[in-house]
Amino acid sequence: MKRKSQNKKVVKEKNSKVKVYSTSTCFWCMKTKEFLKNKGIEFEDINVGEDKKAAKEMIKISGQMGVPVIVIGKEVIVGYDEERIDKVLEK
Repeated sequence: MKRKSQNKKVVKEKNSKVKVYSTSTCFWCMKTKEFLKNKGIEFEDINVGEDKKAAKEMIKISGQMGVPVIVIGKEVIVGYDEERIDKVLEK
């Protein structure tokens, strides 16, 4: 339980905005959003299947066309990677 509030606090203290570029049918996108919700992390969900401008932005940021792409502050994570997400949130 402490970890959830710590992560949320860290994100807010550093003014790090969390964005998840996803599609509505992507299993790993759903897992990523569930993981963040369970940790109490607020995030912006950007559906690149419906927003072509956001899709272009995601490709520019990540160099990838696949989802999910998670942006935490200036860090970009491609794919569902709990360990890396936790590590970036703890910075």
